[in-house]
Amino acid sequence: MTDLPTAGRFEGREHILPVRVYYEDTDFTGLVYHANYVRYFERGRSDFLRLAGVGHADLLAGETPLAFVITSMALRFLKAARIDDALIVRTTYDSLRGPRLTIRQTIERGGEVLCRAEVEAAVIDLAGRPRRAPARLVAAVTPWLKPDSP
Repeated sequence: MTDLPTAGRFEGREHILPVRVYYEDTDFTGLVYHANYVRYFERGRSDFLRLAGVGHADLLAGETPLAFVITSMALRFLKAARIDDALIVRTTYDSLRGPRLTIRQTIERGGEVLCRAEVEAAVIDLAGRPRRAPARLVAAVTPWLKPDSP
């Protein structure tokens, strides 16, 4: 038995991450505060990369330290999540072109979609300049991209 937290799992091209809603995630009504959906989506993207073999710490430890910045995020809230809900964050990396990654995500409860996100992230150096994705990131993500992606 291990006490390490899970990084989720892959089903086909999709990364699946179970998330529990805690009291701290809710507002005074007992519903998940809207900004926390962004946090759940971040966990999904980060654990996707970790499970694919190239986490954030790996990128920072490279010869040229790199990180990600979110350049665009469109959210569509459909239904509310509540305290103690067991949620699933589904993450699909669709394309990687130069420094840009496009990602689609959903948060579900019992198979019902509660929130959708379309995200664009860019690889940057520590001075904030866009950088082409390094070979180790390309190699880790390419097997999971849409088949028609370059």
